[in-house]
Amino acid sequence: MNGKYIYRGFCGLILTILYCASFFFVWFSFVSKNNQTGQLLGYGNLGMSLGIYLVMIFLLLRSLGGYQLGVHRMMRTIAGQIVSILIADTVEVFISLAVTGQFRFFFAFAWRYAAMFVVQAAVTLLLSSGMIIHYQHVFPSIKMLEIYGDYQNTLYEKIESRPDKYNIEEKIPYPENGEGLEAEIAKYDAVVVNDLPAEEKNKVLKLCFDLDKRVYFTPKISDIIVRGAEELNIFDTPLYLCRNMGIPRWERIIKRGFDILLSLLALIVLSPIMLLVAVLIKLEDGGPVFYRQERVTLNNKSFWILKFRSMIVGAENDNRPHPAEEKDPRITKIGHIIRPCRLDELPQLINILKGEMSIVGPRPERVENVEEYSREIPEFSFRHKVRGGLTGYAQVYGKYNTTALDKLKMDLTYITNYSPLMDLQIIFETMKILFVKESTEGFSEEQIRQLQEENKG
Repeated sequence: MNGKYIYRGFCGLILTILYCASFFFVWFSFVSKNNQTGQLLGYGNLGMSLGIYLVMIFLLLRSLGGYQLGVHRMMRTIAGQIVSILIADTVEVFISLAVTGQFRFFFAFAWRYAAMFVVQAAVTLLLSSGMIIHYQHVFPSIKMLEIYGDYQNTLYEKIESRPDKYNIEEKIPYPENGEGLEAEIAKYDAVVVNDLPAEEKNKVLKLCFDLDKRVYFTPKISDIIVRGAEELNIFDTPLYLCRNMGIPRWERIIKRGFDILLSLLALIVLSPIMLLVAVLIKLEDGGPVFYRQERVTLNNKSFWILKFRSMIVGAENDNRPHPAEEKDPRITKIGHIIRPCRLDELPQLINILKGEMSIVGPRPERVENVEEYSREIPEFSFRHKVRGGLTGYAQVYGKYNTTALDKLKMDLTYITNYSPLMDLQIIFETMKILFVKESTEGFSEEQIRQLQEENKG
């Protein structure tokens, strides 16, 4: 077995044991002092309580990338671990109430598990940081060969931004007739296929399969559509079915019910925070609290999205899009607080309740952007097979400044592989990215200049 997997498995086991041991200590200490019925200290109850916590923390860590030490960036992995224990410890309050059958213990459990979370989070930060640093020291980066086509992109720069994992040692164009390619591929651990035409890409994939070499490639839109296909075993040949209907009707009904329930609950719970943000915005410059902007959602319909205003009044007086820069002078003092925490997006819960948006879905784009992107990418309208979302696949796995084509590919990945569990996964991932700065990273000056030149054209 690959040493990397053994190391990750060992580290994951240590973390899981520590989390479960801390829970068991808190739970055992409590029931030892509050065991009126004499049953809570039985092996059955103790084992059941520990077993529930173990299953819960294992599933959360696995789904939020908490076990992927050395795979993602350090803070993204640690954020996944901290969100996992936060969710587990919060849910465990109510499980413990159910096991004891005593609701009067609510505050006793709440403060104990809150203190336990603080200790677990501190240990996680220290221990996981050390584990990841050691992983990067022990396991060198993968030596890679990039084979590129005519299309110019930034894939090389993106891969090189993770020198701890990847090292592109050589870049070559696809050789004429593929001569000498096998010898070149044999020198490296893996191959990056960078936007080659279909025929050439297929040849490289088959050659790497024959040579037992890893292949990394950016999918084309057709690749993503095929990925969501259903396998049919009707004839004596492989057959795939792409239904191409977006989300099935019964799942749309479940999704809409979930949107109504969660948005209504969130509006009630978060109303004090929303009121405070509204007051602070008004007090800062006396301008309007909300900012309305026309966006596009399901079936290419337009609607007015609501946000808390985070920029100065008149930030877009010329009615043309001006993407936010990394240090944008138009952002207000309150804006610098609410934007990184995504609090400026909270009024969109009203859009969700009205049926204009969903909790999870492709991020609704401005009408002008949709028109522009559709001219450049005819398939851009594919993302409007579902309602736009407050959060989405592209929001948790991409960045604010991710290109339109890359966002489209991620949104299509969501649409073609949709399930209610995927929505739940994205909601949890959204909690995680609040700890990761790059997810809210603005456009660089070079990207702003390029967008401005495109708009002038």
